Amino acid sequence: MGAPARPPAGRAQVKKPAAQVRLASAVRRHRRHTHLRRSIRGTAEKPRLSVFRSSAHIYGQLIDDTTGRTLAAASTVEKDIAKGAAKSKTDRAEAVGRALGERAREAGITRVVFDRGGYLYHGRVTALARGARAAGLEF
Repeated sequence: MGAPARPPAGRAQVKKPAAQVRLASAVRRHRRHTHLRRSIRGTAEKPRLSVFRSSAHIYGQLIDDTTGRTLAAASTVEKDIAKGAAKSKTDRAEAVGRALGERAREAGITRVVFDRGGYLYHGRVTALARGARAAGLEF
């Protein structure tokens, strides 16, 4: 009989349950968002374009942080956006950005500060930003 097998050097690889992994990633995203919010502030002239992404939908809203009011909002939950957009979630996110940009122009807003909400600037978040820029928002 030989010596018992030794664990690999460094940290032992332990499988975590899926729920624990999801919680850890949500906590990390919240930490990133909190860090970003220290430097990003929206005003009435230049509101904050806040993005929230769930597994099925994406939401965008223009927020005036001085008064705490939402000036305009759009999401894939709305029937006219969900129905008119293409099948992929990325295409629907771009449609949300265009709708948000149009609503912002109606409210007299042309410049915003982009708040990615702790998400990577990739995929649906980028598509929403691209749609908002196409609709005339500057950031």
